Amino acid sequence: MARGRAQTKKTSKKKADDNEVIKVRIRKSKPELPAAAEAALFSPKDVRRFVTEFVASWIRGDITIHFPTAAELSKKNPLSITFPTDPSVNQELKIKEHYVDLLSICAGTKPASAEEQEKAIDDVFRILLMFRSANRIEGKIISGDLEKRVAELEKTAKSTGKLVEQITAFLFKENKPNP
Repeated sequence: MARGRAQTKKTSKKKADDNEVIKVRIRKSKPELPAAAEAALFSPKDVRRFVTEFVASWIRGDITIHFPTAAELSKKNPLSITFPTDPSVNQELKIKEHYVDLLSICAGTKPASAEEQEKAIDDVFRILLMFRSANRIEGKIISGDLEKRVAELEKTAKSTGKLVEQITAFLFKENKPNP
C-alpha cells in the first residue's frame, strides 16, 4: 500500500509538471537585405538627409528649380496641334502640384502613412536627381549643418579674441618698481 501511494504521488507530480506554463519570448529577426541593398552607395538615412537639405534649400530660396514649362511640354506633345486648348498648361500645373504634394507629405503637413512618407522621400530624391541631371537646379544645396558650423566658428572666434586680449594685457602690463 505504501508503494501505491508513492506511485500516486509521482503520477500527480508528473501531471502537475505537464500543466506548467512555459513562457517563450519570440524575437523578430531583422529581415536580411538583398545583396544589392548592401552594395548601395547611400543608406536610407543618407537619402533622407539629401532630401531634407534639398527641400530646405528650396524653401529658403537658396536654389531655384526650373520646372518644365508649358512651351517645353507642348513641343513633345503632338496633340497640341489638333486640340485648340493647350493640354501642356495643365501638365505644367500638375507637375508643380505633384511636387508640392510630395513635399507636404515629407514635411508631415499632409496626412500620410509611414509607407507613403518613405515613398514620397524616394520620389523627391528621384526628382532631385532628374532636375540636377537636366540642369534644372540653379544655386547650391546648402547643408543643414552649415548653420551649426557657422555658430561654432563664431563661438570659437569670440573665445579666441578673449584669449588674445588676456595674453596681450598680461604681456604689456606695467611692471611696478620694487621698493
